[in-house]
Amino acid sequence: MANQGQPAKPSAPGGDRLSRASVARLSLYLRRLESLHAEGASRVSSGELGASLAIGDTQVRKDLAALGRLGQPGIGYDVTDLIAAIRSALGIDRVWIGVLVGVGNLARALLRYQGFAERGFRIAALFDIDPGKIGQYVEGLVIQPLDRLKPAVAETRAELGILTVPGGSAQNVAEGLIAAGVKGLLNFAPGVLRVRDGISVVNVDLTIQLEQLAFLVHLERAERGEQ
Repeated sequence: MANQGQPAKPSAPGGDRLSRASVARLSLYLRRLESLHAEGASRVSSGELGASLAIGDTQVRKDLAALGRLGQPGIGYDVTDLIAAIRSALGIDRVWIGVLVGVGNLARALLRYQGFAERGFRIAALFDIDPGKIGQYVEGLVIQPLDRLKPAVAETRAELGILTVPGGSAQNVAEGLIAAGVKGLLNFAPGVLRVRDGISVVNVDLTIQLEQLAFLVHLERAERGEQ
């Protein structure tokens, strides 16, 4: 049993596995390419793409070469083709359905975010253990009890589970989601989830992110000799 599931590495067209660092950069390239497309650009060079993201030209070419023969020397990349290739490599050229457990303030903020739907992620069902919340509607979805988890996952064909629950409840909720049939978990709860092989987990600990930000600011001040 793995201590913490890791996202399976997507495969490039040639069958090679993409590293997590490459996948992160591909997401950045995709955002920039979509902006260029919206601005009417039809082609982009690796140098232009890298400069806009503070990523070296050589690294950009290496990352994009893993997607196949898409660019032409002296001409660059077709923006539309590159967007399609990246979305295919990341597995987001389709709709992904998820369910969310723990409808507190964080969950409500996530449900209001329109970017998920725009990028092909649809939250199809909500769950909570609080009897006072069950039956309420949030963003058009009714909050259901946890005993409805398995049938709801089957009905919606959800593959992803989002956990916005207290840390002490996260492991049990994760096990319930896995038993219901989800294949990947986005965990906002503190702590490490223990899941079986074949289940992917991405942890989002906002406190850790703030600690890292505070460290960077602290380090910058120390290097300037400030208190």
